[in-house]
Amino acid sequence: MVIFRIAGIGRRAWAFVLLLSIFATLAFALQSEGRPYGYDSGHETGYETENQNVLHPIRPIGSGQRLPEPKSYNSYLKGQYGGSPFSPSAVTNALQELHAALSTMQTFYFSLWLGKWTTAIDWTAAIMGTHVSAALSSLSHSLPYTMPGTFDKDRKLDVEAQMIENEINKYFTQSITYFFGEDHFAIRNQAYDDMLWVVLGWLEGIQFINGHSEMHYPLSSDRAQGESEWHGRQFAPAFAHRARIFYELASKGWDWKLCGGGMNWNPHTRLPYKNAITNELFISASIGMYLHFTGDTNCSPFMGAGDNKDDPGWKKLRSQERGDDEGCDYGVPRATYDPIYLSAAINGYKWLKDSGMKNTHGLYVDGFHIKDYGKNNSIGTGKCDERNEMVYTYNQGVLLSGLRGLWEGTGRVEYLEDAHELIRNVIRATGWTDTKISPSVSFSLAEHDTKSHHDGPLSEPESGSPSPENESASTTQWSGLGSHGILTELCDPYGTCSQNGQTFKGIFFHHLTTFCAPLPTSAAMPGKTFFASKVTAALHKRSCGEYAAWVVLNAQKAMGTRDTRGRFGTWWGAPSGIVGMRVDDEGEREKFHRTLIRKGMSHVLPLNAMDYRNHPSTLLRDEQTEGEPNIDITGMKEQDFNSGNRDLNDRGRGRTVETQGGGVAVVRAMWEFLRNYDNDDE
Repeated sequence: MVIFRIAGIGRRAWAFVLLLSIFATLAFALQSEGRPYGYDSGHETGYETENQNVLHPIRPIGSGQRLPEPKSYNSYLKGQYGGSPFSPSAVTNALQELHAALSTMQTFYFSLWLGKWTTAIDWTAAIMGTHVSAALSSLSHSLPYTMPGTFDKDRKLDVEAQMIENEINKYFTQSITYFFGEDHFAIRNQAYDDMLWVVLGWLEGIQFINGHSEMHYPLSSDRAQGESEWHGRQFAPAFAHRARIFYELASKGWDWKLCGGGMNWNPHTRLPYKNAITNELFISASIGMYLHFTGDTNCSPFMGAGDNKDDPGWKKLRSQERGDDEGCDYGVPRATYDPIYLSAAINGYKWLKDSGMKNTHGLYVDGFHIKDYGKNNSIGTGKCDERNEMVYTYNQGVLLSGLRGLWEGTGRVEYLEDAHELIRNVIRATGWTDTKISPSVSFSLAEHDTKSHHDGPLSEPESGSPSPENESASTTQWSGLGSHGILTELCDPYGTCSQNGQTFKGIFFHHLTTFCAPLPTSAAMPGKTFFASKVTAALHKRSCGEYAAWVVLNAQKAMGTRDTRGRFGTWWGAPSGIVGMRVDDEGEREKFHRTLIRKGMSHVLPLNAMDYRNHPSTLLRDEQTEGEPNIDITGMKEQDFNSGNRDLNDRGRGRTVETQGGGVAVVRAMWEFLRNYDNDDE
């Protein structure tokens, strides 16, 4: 009986989604019917003509195609070497690239009728959903327009604004289908970090819904004016409910007994592992729940455990459906700004900061084991004293959004300072030499001084410093998280990244973009959240502006890996001269790869590091294993050699939805940074 009820609900849900999509299409068609471009009824839309053709591609995407690169990216941003990307045309071009990347991801990898990215695994699918919602937020605030009421013939909707709204509704409908297609039953039984990705994903969806509604569908007390609430708002409670359920499930991973606190990675492993990513996710999810959770009156997505089989309590279930308080037997968080979430985030970051999980370069390593745990059925030392020195890009990213949220929830600027320090450590670890980067930013000093404060501002590159376009032997100069300024996962050059590793760089750029959004200058909720003074807001904006050149470089390099179908590769730093190289074209390029494989790994893999996330057996090669049949030093499979072309980004798993998601994230970062970039002191 229960099975048939669930099946019936599922069918009704899918039917609703399909009808919603059809209705949206018809509504927009009717609104624009009979309205030629240029028609004006006198209604002020707020749309500026300089943003025309915002989604019109201005150039085709080709295999290995790269945008012209300047000699200095910092000079490029200042208007030299062919123009400033802060111009309307350059910013618009970045938006077009974002739309193209998103379109490719959804066209090639998303199955609408299944409601999922069929080749993704559960947690990477949650990341793809996050990227979609974030991209929709960028599209939403790309144009300042106000939607007219339904079928109001006296109000105008500009053609370009309508295009944006159509695209937003199309992809948001896909987000809804993913809500029903997500395998939430399976994720409930997976690792704690898997659950927390789900939390962050649906909180991102809520932020998009609220932001799009408030900007383009302002509420009015006079319904006769034609204003109406955006249909997407009705899904916010469902998104909030799923976020709450998975947050509560994941919170069980916090443990005070071992290591004095911290989140354990997985409840199903024999040995505890307190790693960076699970704890960073817990921090970001906790503060996200404090700031963005919209409340939940639904006790559970399932029947309660106490329901009698003979009397399932249909009155109780009906009251839950209506959101009545009496339907719940226990307290359910019903509002944003629950101090429990804020406290969890504060405690989580305090533990992480004091845990000793950073290496000498100021980067977070993967995590801690406990010495002798399980020996004689004991907890061993009970301390986090065996550190895995492996460094991943996403371990430096997720925390950034958490630190920004902690600042907004507490008003303590040291959270912003810690985040800026981490970002600068990451940029240095990519071998960035185009500009000098100071080690820290001080908001506390800035508040007591009329000048902005960062120790040693960015400057022009020193004479003789290598430019990003030189891809010679210096490409192998590993700096900790890449070379030549290009963010790189250690598995990228070898073509051995798993689905996990292919997802990491996109995660970093997503959270970097979140952190570097302008700080609010008024409280979202007075008494619950804080806002930035003019000095703090200006210093944050200026400091993030200093990263723009580095962000643009990485986006340009990522776009250079696209194939003829617009699909991104995973190794953004792949030498462009190798792309399209035929099997018989060897020589110095082959020698370069032999050097990269045979010597590079032994030099860059940290001591006491274990790469749990990829394929460690394929990373460590020596002269003996190089001679094995059907194994090439470049990581190319035997069939890759016979395909005619040798594209380094076709090795291993090749181009996937995860690599495409990384492309969406870094291109979105480029657009947001260019849009917010301001070279003037404020």
